[in-house]
Amino acid sequence: MPGINDVAQLAGVSTATVSRALSGNGHVSEATRQRVHAAALELEYVVSSNASSLATGRTKNVGIVIPFLNRWYYGAVIEGAESALLSHGYDLTLYNLGGGADERRSVFEHFLLRKRVDAVVAIALELTEREAGRLTDINKPIVGIGGPLPGVRTLSLDDIAVARLATEHLLSLGHQVIGHIGGDSASEMDFHVPSKRRVGYEAALQDAGITPDPELFQAADFTLQGGYAAAKQLFGNPRKRPTAVFAASDEMAIGTILAARDLGLNVPRDVSVIGVDDHELSDFFGLSTIAQFPALQGRLAVDILMGQLHPGHQGYTQTDTPLPFELIVRSSTARPGV
Repeated sequence: MPGINDVAQLAGVSTATVSRALSGNGHVSEATRQRVHAAALELEYVVSSNASSLATGRTKNVGIVIPFLNRWYYGAVIEGAESALLSHGYDLTLYNLGGGADERRSVFEHFLLRKRVDAVVAIALELTEREAGRLTDINKPIVGIGGPLPGVRTLSLDDIAVARLATEHLLSLGHQVIGHIGGDSASEMDFHVPSKRRVGYEAALQDAGITPDPELFQAADFTLQGGYAAAKQLFGNPRKRPTAVFAASDEMAIGTILAARDLGLNVPRDVSVIGVDDHELSDFFGLSTIAQFPALQGRLAVDILMGQLHPGHQGYTQTDTPLPFELIVRSSTARPGV
């Protein structure tokens, strides 16, 4: 089996240069880096991860911490992060905190501190001062996705503005009776995403001179099934049936479309529906939505981490980077009665 000396000899460089070129640590000219990689490829030389870790003090592994594993959004963020990490020669380890407080404590007090990862991405987790402090004390860079975190580099989505845009789209079409399917108490996640989206919805109505009606709000759990059940309640009220619905997630919006169809309502003639996410199924259902580009969020988080792990890397330097979002209009929204 070829070793680092063989690669160095074939590339015409020192073993130290080979190590720097293959690890990404330290300066190597682009021409030399390509020559070393070509030699390693020709010899089928594979870097020993254990030896590399001992030599550099790094594992080339990033920990990603999420509150749920079975939600589309989190999977999409991880997919974007993973592709970016692979391009930089990094692996990832996934920590799912779905087990509750004890599991969260174990992850932050033990697993992430055992030097198994070089850095951490926290997705939609409002880290406590202690959690963030434990990681920064041992020099592990952190990036948070979802909202501002004191002392931590973050990527934040303006959920109030997202909800405003969705509701304003329905208002611009001429809808006056607009229902909202938001989060229930159990789904009040970190950064208060459901509450902020309700605030944005109500603010848009008030700006249009419409007083928000509590009877036009239904709480659900950010799932398709939850959205379906909540929509049945909204549409079942004969005196205040909305002509449009803003759901706080695409999965709940798809549930709303299915509920409308089961009740004999036509979307969008009888009721318009808009969601948030740009879920992979939203185009299939013709769902108008506010896209928040989760895969891009994952890639941006990795870009920030690389800037912290490798000072020469040109990444985002803002303390809190605002995330983009965009209105995507499809066939589920139209003027009332059209």
